[in-house]
Amino acid sequence: MAVLLSSFAAGIERFLQASGFDRAPWLTVAFAGGIASWFVLDAPWQWSATIGAGLIVALAGFALRSASGSGAEQVHLRMAMISLGLMFAAGIATIWIRSETVGAEPYAFPKVEMLQGYVLEREDRPAEERSRLTLAIRDAETAQARKVRVNVPQEQMRDGMSEGAIIRLRARLMPPASPMLPGGHDFARAAWFQGLAATGSVIGEIEIVEPAQRSQGLAPVQRWLASHVRGELSGASGTIAAAFASGDRGAISRADEDAMRDAGLTHLLSISGLHVSAVIAGAYLLALKLLALWPTLALRVRLPIIAAGVGAVAGIGYTLLTGAEVPTVRSCIAALLVLTALALGRDALSLRMVAVAAFAVLLMWPESLIGPSFQMSFAAVLAIVALHNCGPVKAFLAPREEGWFAWTARRGLMLLLTGLVIEIALMPIVLFHFHRAGVYGALANVIAIPLVTFISMPLIAIALVLDMIGFGAPAWWLVGQSLDLLLAIAHFTASQPGAVKLMPQMSGLAYALFIAGGLWLALWKGRRRLLGFVPAGFATIMVLATPVPDILISRDGRHVGITMETEDGAQLVSLRDTTSDYARENLMELASVTSEPVSIEHWPEAKCSPEFCVLRIMRRRQEWDLLMARNNARVEERALAAACERADIVVADRWLPSSCKPRWLKADRKFLEQSGGLAIVLAEERIDRVADHQGQHGWWRAESE
Repeated sequence: MAVLLSSFAAGIERFLQASGFDRAPWLTVAFAGGIASWFVLDAPWQWSATIGAGLIVALAGFALRSASGSGAEQVHLRMAMISLGLMFAAGIATIWIRSETVGAEPYAFPKVEMLQGYVLEREDRPAEERSRLTLAIRDAETAQARKVRVNVPQEQMRDGMSEGAIIRLRARLMPPASPMLPGGHDFARAAWFQGLAATGSVIGEIEIVEPAQRSQGLAPVQRWLASHVRGELSGASGTIAAAFASGDRGAISRADEDAMRDAGLTHLLSISGLHVSAVIAGAYLLALKLLALWPTLALRVRLPIIAAGVGAVAGIGYTLLTGAEVPTVRSCIAALLVLTALALGRDALSLRMVAVAAFAVLLMWPESLIGPSFQMSFAAVLAIVALHNCGPVKAFLAPREEGWFAWTARRGLMLLLTGLVIEIALMPIVLFHFHRAGVYGALANVIAIPLVTFISMPLIAIALVLDMIGFGAPAWWLVGQSLDLLLAIAHFTASQPGAVKLMPQMSGLAYALFIAGGLWLALWKGRRRLLGFVPAGFATIMVLATPVPDILISRDGRHVGITMETEDGAQLVSLRDTTSDYARENLMELASVTSEPVSIEHWPEAKCSPEFCVLRIMRRRQEWDLLMARNNARVEERALAAACERADIVVADRWLPSSCKPRWLKADRKFLEQSGGLAIVLAEERIDRVADHQGQHGWWRAESE
């Protein structure tokens, strides 16, 4: 056995040596793997056991060193085991500590109460005609400090109601909501790490006990800048320009947001690598050219170092001004590393740079790992760096004797290839989180990215500078033309047939295989990196074989969607007509249906009374009878029991008596409070519950107890 283990270890060592194994990026991967394990595993004893497993791997690395004498024969394997094992354990410990220190116990139930609170944050959302105020309050029952967020209609917002103010108001508060359906957005988890105990809306008037002071950080500056830009440039282009200048996306209309999303251009609205890099690069080049005009300085000082400092100040200032969101911080850290490399004469585009930036973000906000923002941001950068560091691409872009047309054609082709690679890298992430993806994003980005980077953003900067002397109007007109073109590209792309691909919820295993395959392709060198296509291929097969749920039931039992096949394709039949865009879009996305749902009372095969609806559906030659409650009206128990006996599945947003015994599933209020929303595949007789993906994490345990 010992000989077999020694031979296995020697084989791994040879593989690592032949592959040019670079441990640094994999340390961040191991740290992220520990964080992901904490979210996937259910209970504290499992988290503790997994930390122990990581430490055991590290100890095995130390033991391998002792067993091999000097250890020179297996240095790669030994050091990999020690460092990766420790980083994996550190990842679990970091997110566990973060959860315990920042997590806020949510309200146990909805309530209406009078609040007096200190305004921590104000977020204006003109497109929705409201503002959000995050308040620090004192709980009336426990006298404990808590943080809540309330929506305030725009007409009630007044001067002085910003960061630092103390206000008194009456509010309807709700505990943060868990996912409506399996695979839906988990606001309860996000609120836990934001420290929010409840969210709600104001009732009646707001009293300002103590107005805000004018000097309260950069938030007022951000709002002033966004308002100034929208004042100089009206319409949809003004809202986009305000987002680029200040990070304020609150005024962008829903139609423009949807068009940018379906065209694969949403990343342009989120202040991230593109915007930060443009600001830093512009500041760096401008400082370098201006300083070079001073011969005395140029002969005595290394100008790249001074220019790098100017670029760093510009990047940090822009990051703070635009809200310091995770993608912005990541981009700023990466850009600062690039500046450092340029100043020292090192290679600026490397996987180590990406790994250091990712580790810094995860160390500060480990919960960001499971969010689409972090994943999409780093996947895009990792794809760009890996692509441009591979041999064939380097050879294709190498300097050569050629004309202007050939040089431009090669760069244009490379830009198209880069966009395509980014789209492929982001596709699994987008489908996992949003269940939809823009198919033509690579083509749209070929035009949109240069347009924003080299035209729109520089023009915005020029217009803001010219505003200081009152001559910004011509520049703002040019900004408007460029952003009108950007929106035209988005709306045109999104309106094309087949522009959006919808998929049912991807399994966690399939997603993990996609991530593993992508990391292998990006981080290994040579032909061995092609092995990453193996897990990605298996994941693709799993995704294509994923069935669309036949029945979707929301966590409160009020919203039910049934997927029906028609001659024109799949159609979603809903139990209730709803004005809630959130509920309707959740049902449509998870059912992979693009057409608007049809109310069950208008579906020819359904039979409805004022209290209940009955629908029979066929799946693989088996009939299923559904009985669904439409309201809380009282029904004679004997009649209800008889109806339940004839049904396979009963759904109700209230407690049903024990005499109601359907043949397979009774999803009443009592059941749904424990399970959360449901996704049912009848052919496999499989029920996917929200609770199956929660475990004993604080945001779910507090809700279900």
